[in-house]
Amino acid sequence: MSRLKLGMVGGGQGAFIGAVHRIAARIDGKWDLVAGAFSSDPEKSKASAAELGVAPDRAYGSFQEMAEGEAAREDGIDAVAIVTPNHMHAAPAVAFLTAGIHVICDKPLAATPGQADEIAEAVRSSGRRFILTHNYTGYPLIRQARQMVADGALGDLRVVQAEYPQDWLAEEVHNKQADWRTDPNRSGAGGCIGDIGTHAYNLACFVTGLRAESVASDLDAFVPGRRVDDNVHVMLRFGGGVKGMLWASQVAVGNENALRLRVYGTKGGLEWGQENPNVMRFTRFGEPTRTLTRGGAGASEANIRVTRTPPGHPEGYLEGFANIYSEAAAIVANARDGTPLPEGLHAPGIEDGLDGMRFIAACIASSRADGAWTRLG
Repeated sequence: MSRLKLGMVGGGQGAFIGAVHRIAARIDGKWDLVAGAFSSDPEKSKASAAELGVAPDRAYGSFQEMAEGEAAREDGIDAVAIVTPNHMHAAPAVAFLTAGIHVICDKPLAATPGQADEIAEAVRSSGRRFILTHNYTGYPLIRQARQMVADGALGDLRVVQAEYPQDWLAEEVHNKQADWRTDPNRSGAGGCIGDIGTHAYNLACFVTGLRAESVASDLDAFVPGRRVDDNVHVMLRFGGGVKGMLWASQVAVGNENALRLRVYGTKGGLEWGQENPNVMRFTRFGEPTRTLTRGGAGASEANIRVTRTPPGHPEGYLEGFANIYSEAAAIVANARDGTPLPEGLHAPGIEDGLDGMRFIAACIASSRADGAWTRLG
């Protein structure tokens, strides 16, 4: 497959997630960054483009200009990565989809349900591909966990527990990353629930193949004056009588990025943690616990397919992100010229984004109703 041409909206000087997307896109050599509107400030956008080696004539002052310009070029971009704050996902996504350009977008899908619906309608009407970068679904052992659940290794599922504690917002802090995440005008009504709670929820759904039907939630803003939640407790009811619990926090002192997942069924249980992602514990009922490793003995085909280095050589956050970008490349190439899709491809898409938005909205509504059970959408 020839290398694909990537554009980017946002992710300029001082941005964290934009750099992560660029590294992930480069790892497998399937994308070249050739264009961008890297800032809403045209001069900052041009300065960022120069630092990144993007040609001056493809350093745009706005996403509207970029969508029109790239759609008109014979060598225009194959896809655009949108790495802006939540409130600026919808307008660029709709503009590029309408211009006939595939979209890779950071999570959550949007800041409001209305914006999410606009993106979904643009995906449907344009026929273009949309990939949502829930990057934790790209970890090899998460792919193995998904396959194990589907193959019945855990039996009939009973309980799903997901948690995602951090501590970086345990007190009032002002920087580029914190300011937009704690501003409801830019993050949307959900703070922690939208920023990291959606990651925990998506991971639980990805591994189990289930969607929550209803939630009972308690959202708090512990830091005085904070306008969005910074700690979240949620009970979940999935289909088939499966029950779940989710905790996400950005004020849990002593936790850096402790995303964890536990799944229990009638025959066994498994446990995985993001901070040590190359190890997963699996227990069959009545037997000793087994330790499964990325690429090691007992690794499934789903695990091996997205593994790059030999066992014992750690892979993690950037490689998981890169797996999503490689699958995005396969999806875009398939749409462009019919290049066959690889087996086992599972990149999150528009339906995952819509489900995440329904989850956020239901959690907020439940919490405002004093924890009443609330259906998703």
